Amino acid sequence: MSGQRPPVYLVRGDDPTLVAQGARAVLDELVAGRDPSLVVEEHGGPGAEELDVRAVVDACTTPPFLVDLRVVVVRDAGRLGAADAARLVTYLGDPLDTTALVLVAGGGTIPQALVKAAAAAGTVLDTAVGTGRDRRSWLADHLHRAPVRLDAAAGARLGEHLGDDLGRLEGILATLEVVYGTGAAVGPAELEPFLGEAGSVPPWELTDAIDAGSSAEALAALHRLLAAGGRAAPEVVAILHRHFASMLRLDGLEPAGEEAAARILGVRSSFVAKKALTQAGRLGSERIGRAIALLADADLDVKGATALPPTLVLEVLVARLSRLVPSRAASRRGERTVRMARRG
Repeated sequence: MSGQRPPVYLVRGDDPTLVAQGARAVLDELVAGRDPSLVVEEHGGPGAEELDVRAVVDACTTPPFLVDLRVVVVRDAGRLGAADAARLVTYLGDPLDTTALVLVAGGGTIPQALVKAAAAAGTVLDTAVGTGRDRRSWLADHLHRAPVRLDAAAGARLGEHLGDDLGRLEGILATLEVVYGTGAAVGPAELEPFLGEAGSVPPWELTDAIDAGSSAEALAALHRLLAAGGRAAPEVVAILHRHFASMLRLDGLEPAGEEAAARILGVRSSFVAKKALTQAGRLGSERIGRAIALLADADLDVKGATALPPTLVLEVLVARLSRLVPSRAASRRGERTVRMARRG
């Protein structure tokens, strides 16, 4: 956001906390020492019954009073309909140079026409973290810019503890700065008292642990999905069913590579297809069938077919699914047997 100020900023993402933090960063830079009460005008957001786009356009086209800039903030911009979005697109075709319009995602999907207009005329800040390498890069970058210096062990511990709840990172770092001072060195011992409850994890941490045959890791991931993740028991069963149903669809087939497997599964990612293909070959038809049967029983049990608590049903299910996975040595023997049978 350096250089000439654009007329519009779009802040979007899949985590409401990170979106809110991104919007606050944009506003802090725009206000830059000015009196917010004179500069910033808010529309929408929590408690607002409706989002009046006419009032938004009026604010955007009104010159600022007593200051050199008017910042018009539209919260929950996903509540805008197509007609409302069209009016803002028209405004962005000839914006007032003393107005900065800040569109903050939330409340639904922002109309694509408005997204395109905002990208063409201004700045789009995407707060989505991503997964895998993208998530590690995001975390490393934020820790590098943190007000305290976490060593490698503390950074790894914080990342593992937060899981998917990276919106909590800013608050923890701010607390560490207050307690230890700006620029202080923080190790695991100094970090631990301020971690709070473990954050949620993505569903693939549960399925990866099951695929590896690690009951302990799978149960730990399950508990984090249920607690911090707020997942309901039927939702977890559905996640696991989709995972094993993918293996079932590939079982007995010999697709010509990962891309062919992806087409069979109807997924875009060849990486996802490769995982399903590999695990299907590792388990074999009998174990996949057993997994589907266990999932069917658990689906009924978490919906009231048994008096057992849903959490206990899921714990038993996850442990049993993990035990279905053969050892690596057994897997290699089975793969050699299949290859020999095919050659024969």
